[in-house]
Amino acid sequence: MTNTATLPTAGFFRRVAALIYDGLLIIAIEMIAAGIVIAILEALVATGLFDYGIYLDASDYLTQHPVWSSIFTLYLGAIWLGFFAYFWSKAGQTLGMRAWKLRVQNEGGSNISVSQALIRAGTSAFGLGNLTVLIDPKKRAFQDMWAKTQIVVLPKA
Repeated sequence: MTNTATLPTAGFFRRVAALIYDGLLIIAIEMIAAGIVIAILEALVATGLFDYGIYLDASDYLTQHPVWSSIFTLYLGAIWLGFFAYFWSKAGQTLGMRAWKLRVQNEGGSNISVSQALIRAGTSAFGLGNLTVLIDPKKRAFQDMWAKTQIVVLPKA
């Protein structure tokens, strides 16, 4: 087993490649999550337990209703945050990070906590926080500075 506390810090382009990979995965997961909600609404309409009223369909209802559009947006945001918080805190890697041999960890090499994962996600500015890697001598992203984490490059197996 490699001592992950002494591994090199990940550079900008490797981070962005993993981010793109994870972005495609998140889009697919969000589509499934939204599809489940739409399927439930359509089932309720089909059984006569629910009516869209002035709204045309499930999509119109979920994006235009003054209350449910906010709840739906929070639901999708929770799915997004939950994805990253779970994988970062449990394994230190998302699927995109695994493909690019990256790992998020504490400076000692241990897994980050859920609160650190939420701080990372909340301060990443949807990936723009990685721009600071280009100017920081320690190659830290903005979110890593705030969460007190680091992204390292794992050795080839």
